[in-house]
Amino acid sequence: MRITVFGAGYVGLVTAACLAELGNEVLCLERDPARIALLERGQLPIHEPGLAELVTANVGAGRLRFSSDADGGMAELQFIAVGTPPDEDGAADVEHVLQAARTIARRMAGFQVIVTKSTVPIGTAERVRAAVQQELDARGSGLSFAVVSNPEFLKEGAAVHDFMQPDRIVLGVEAGTAGRRAAALLTALYEPLNRHHPRTVWMDTRSAELTKYAANAMLATRISFINEMANLADLIGADIEAVRCGIGADQRIGYSFLYAGCGYGGSCFPKDLQALGRLASEAGQPLRLLRAVEAINNDQKLMLGQRILARFGDDLHGHVFAVWGLAFKPDTDDVRHASALVLIGQLLRANACVAVYDPVAHATARRALEQDRSLGPEALARLRYASDPMNALQGADALAIVTEWKQFRSPDWRQVKALLRQPVVFDGRNLFEPRLMAEAGIEHHSIGRPPRARLAMASAGAALPAQGGQNA
Repeated sequence: MRITVFGAGYVGLVTAACLAELGNEVLCLERDPARIALLERGQLPIHEPGLAELVTANVGAGRLRFSSDADGGMAELQFIAVGTPPDEDGAADVEHVLQAARTIARRMAGFQVIVTKSTVPIGTAERVRAAVQQELDARGSGLSFAVVSNPEFLKEGAAVHDFMQPDRIVLGVEAGTAGRRAAALLTALYEPLNRHHPRTVWMDTRSAELTKYAANAMLATRISFINEMANLADLIGADIEAVRCGIGADQRIGYSFLYAGCGYGGSCFPKDLQALGRLASEAGQPLRLLRAVEAINNDQKLMLGQRILARFGDDLHGHVFAVWGLAFKPDTDDVRHASALVLIGQLLRANACVAVYDPVAHATARRALEQDRSLGPEALARLRYASDPMNALQGADALAIVTEWKQFRSPDWRQVKALLRQPVVFDGRNLFEPRLMAEAGIEHHSIGRPPRARLAMASAGAALPAQGGQNA
């Protein structure tokens, strides 16, 4: 099929590359000429495992092109995958979506299927339909079209896998002849992904739009729930890892997104919860649970800094701290709403010096921190970007681990102890077994894993629960 994708951001680029990989002819439209030039050179504006190889291969095969010229973008299917940033009141701004819809309408020459891939408020498909119809009426055209809601469910760091091997493909279609024509085209498009077993879930457009928000709200809720339990476990001497295994074994609950830590970040969860909350308030049904989820998460992001201050004092002048991990999760350079940036801000405002390391997120973190109005030039002068994890430790009083990159999971603890002034580790993702850290002579601060609970399990001969990471 011939497909146009509006937007070469995270969702648009992954969608375009993966659809091209399935054998389609894809034109990816992007307004930023610098980004187009970057992509044509085989370079990506984002870090996403496997995506660069996919883009390079399909550009080379002639199945994927990038352009800023919408005149060449008429195809059977038009995917809108542009940004929907939050506005001042937290609602998602869909103006870029509507602009793309109008662009399509001005150039339509036959039946068109317009697919919203962006995360959009409920009712956006109807607004897209109205915008397209208004343009067609202005042209005096009676062309037929269909609007489909096809939300993305892509995890940063695993987006290519998630697109090519999806848990589900949600498609919201309109009733009537145009909707049936659209359903037939999309059935053919996604047939390669349904070959082993059906993954498509059909519904109306409003339900599809709400499905995206509800999914992210549920995942965020699970994270905040386990963090609440971890904070309680700290106070009463229980071990949250044992609790996680105990409740996760219940098939009604499962293990996913039940890893205690220092809070979730990224663009999706915070933005989508705010947008859903705004929508619910306008509908007269405030979502009290989601307000609590957000409040818990905001508090959780402060926890590592609070523990460091409790251990070393409120004024950290003369102290140096190493931070491993800047991205909000592994395998991405995205630092939006990242817990690490919150921690770094706390330490710098308390007069500490901070040395940080992340495999890929130095540039994005530097930009974000320089835009933080609470951090002046003097504070940022006390921030150092290390060349490798061990370099960050030199002369530091303690190490804080905030992102669960695989390379952080098995460090040489003898070298760590030799480089740190004091053998103190604040484990923000519960990567390390407290008993083993104690045996290595390291003062280990985890989340929801007080030492006496672990010692009791070890003395009783209990099996230690397996460690994991947040699959967000």
